[in-house]
Amino acid sequence: MSLYTRLVSGVLFPLHERLKGHSTVALRRQMEEDQWLAPEAIAANQLLRLRDFLSHIGQHVPHYRDLFQRLDFDPHSLQSLDELARLPLLDKARIRAAGDALRSELAGNLQRFNTGGSSGEPLVFYLDNERVSHDVAAKWRATRWWGVDIGDREVVLWGSPIELGAQDRVRLWRDRLLRTRLLSAFEMSPARMDAYLQQIRRLRPRMLFGYPSAISLLAARAQAQGIAMGNVGLQVVFVTSERLYDHQRSAIEACFACPVANGYGGRDAGFVAHQCPAGSLHLTADDQIVEIIDEQGNAVAPGQSGEIVVTHMATRAFPFVRYRTGDIGRLGTQPCACGRGLPVLAEVEGRSTDFLVAQDGTRVHGLALIYILRDMPEVSAFKIIQHTVDQVAVELIPGPGFGQGQITRIHEGFRRRLGQGVQVDVRQVAELPAEKSGKFRYVVSRVGQ
Repeated sequence: MSLYTRLVSGVLFPLHERLKGHSTVALRRQMEEDQWLAPEAIAANQLLRLRDFLSHIGQHVPHYRDLFQRLDFDPHSLQSLDELARLPLLDKARIRAAGDALRSELAGNLQRFNTGGSSGEPLVFYLDNERVSHDVAAKWRATRWWGVDIGDREVVLWGSPIELGAQDRVRLWRDRLLRTRLLSAFEMSPARMDAYLQQIRRLRPRMLFGYPSAISLLAARAQAQGIAMGNVGLQVVFVTSERLYDHQRSAIEACFACPVANGYGGRDAGFVAHQCPAGSLHLTADDQIVEIIDEQGNAVAPGQSGEIVVTHMATRAFPFVRYRTGDIGRLGTQPCACGRGLPVLAEVEGRSTDFLVAQDGTRVHGLALIYILRDMPEVSAFKIIQHTVDQVAVELIPGPGFGQGQITRIHEGFRRRLGQGVQVDVRQVAELPAEKSGKFRYVVSRVGQ
């Protein structure tokens, strides 16, 4: 570890977190101790924390106070984690319906967030310093598993408007101090990718972070152009926000000559699982309880596939209790060889976002279009289908207030991304059927198929 990295991770970043009112450093240290506990001890700690968490929200969150009274549910009486299943599942529709009743009466200033929108159903929710501190600490711990730390040079290939739209002077200086360079994953034209590869070669980062689809596309460009990237000093490539396919992992590792560390989570559910160097996706059991359920809502055995449901116990200000992620996965049946007692998520099976092709040949990340629709409260759900580079269809379920103004915004937004000559056909439908496989794809590009 360089002297500068020690300064950042040991002094500057802790100071940054303290000024923001976060308890990240103490939490990360505790997490690094607790990860070596036996699985039974970790489960016992989860039960203690679950009782405390549910007791708190049962007193101070109107939605859960009323719910617990109706169910005659006493959090103090919980004797096992399995009893959590006595509570109903929570999804985006229920969160919207509950509204302010999900906010704790003790909550101070809360940060407003949106989901990434890949589900086609945008969700507005709120986080406080407790939740943010726990999420940052969990990610920080996982970063250190790979021999890198905050303050090591990092390149982030990302596309969220939050990260790309808030580059004010404070954030820019913070990123410079932390030695983080942000690159946009929204537009992956050949020229842009060539520029990104040259920046990576010049910066010589120790870690690369981003969408697996975007980074694998960058790796393919490097191979096609004969640009050597295996000698730039990368120690690890962190990927998240989409399903990581085997061919993507192989392409990235071959290009950058370093391992790929997969991660699973989201803005709503939090950082659910991180891959360790031994290959396992470890659940963040310090803060969360993960269930895998079948279509009837019943728990399935480890090794069996089902929907991933998350209870995040650092969400007292705006609780996520038995939150349905909409993702499909399965729990592991064997402990990890690394020796950590944290439970293992064997696989995340159902999470991906397509690229589209603009009229000039630029590859455009699907999220660039998803965000246009996600930020329209008048759109309840949607599906984007690219038939050709000149023709795109948007099937959507309209919500209250949807009209010509929203259609015009969709036309303008899509043409900015895909080209002014693109025909955008907006169709209002009553429902959005799933694919023949039973899965639902919210961005489908048929170009090149």
